[in-house]
Amino acid sequence: GAELMLAASLYSKGEGERQVLFEHLDRLSSSDLLLLDRGYIATWLVAVLIHRNIPFCMRVDKNISGWTCVRDFMKSGLHEGIVALPAVPDQDAHDYECPSHLVQVRLVRHTVPGGKTRILMTNLMDTQNFPADVFGDLYHQRWRVEEAFKRLKHRLSLEHVSGLSQQAVMQDVAAKILCDNLQSLVCSAASKLQNLPADRRILRTYAYSALHHLIPAVLLAARTYHTLQIVMATLVKRTQKHRPGVSKHRNPSATKPHKHMAFKPC
Repeated sequence: GAELMLAASLYSKGEGERQVLFEHLDRLSSSDLLLLDRGYIATWLVAVLIHRNIPFCMRVDKNISGWTCVRDFMKSGLHEGIVALPAVPDQDAHDYECPSHLVQVRLVRHTVPGGKTRILMTNLMDTQNFPADVFGDLYHQRWRVEEAFKRLKHRLSLEHVSGLSQQAVMQDVAAKILCDNLQSLVCSAASKLQNLPADRRILRTYAYSALHHLIPAVLLAARTYHTLQIVMATLVKRTQKHRPGVSKHRNPSATKPHKHMAFKPC
């Protein structure tokens, strides 16, 4: 189905991502599942998620977490296990309204195709309904979030704002998120209408170029049905093959393609 960004907020660069996540937790329920990378590791956050009965799957890193139980699990060679995390400090328990007692979590070992080992933490304790083998593919679903940020930052130039006031930045961010959501809906509809094979994906970069001038007309309720049908038929001809399990080396030191503030879009 369509992959949509359902909520977005702007914060100063001094705000931590765990605090930002905490302020969005009210949008989640026990029927959702939260996928988190290594940057969110915190004892109080795990306690909050368990206290609120929000299912989660989080990657933990022995060098970042500092949890002895995680390091011991990595040395043990076990495929999965139940461990107890340290108690939440009283001040954190008071600030984030969570219990301060010890919490138990489940650790799962996952080896990626390249041979690297990941340790995943979850509060899904039912080994019958949630066997350890499913967590590798489950955590990989988080990669769609990374792809969404790549589209917003580099394809839609999220950080290349039209003004420096708070209102201008908020308008730009909201407009570009809306644009990406509309592209996702159109790509999803085109895939279903044209019966696109399951191993093919529409090129989102091409979709942006094809829909760039059409989206304003759609938002203005203009008569665009016929044109939209033509565009959707064209999109399914611009696809790429999806290869499960394929990974590529990331170069974190690569120069980011940011545009200069003096260069304004037409």
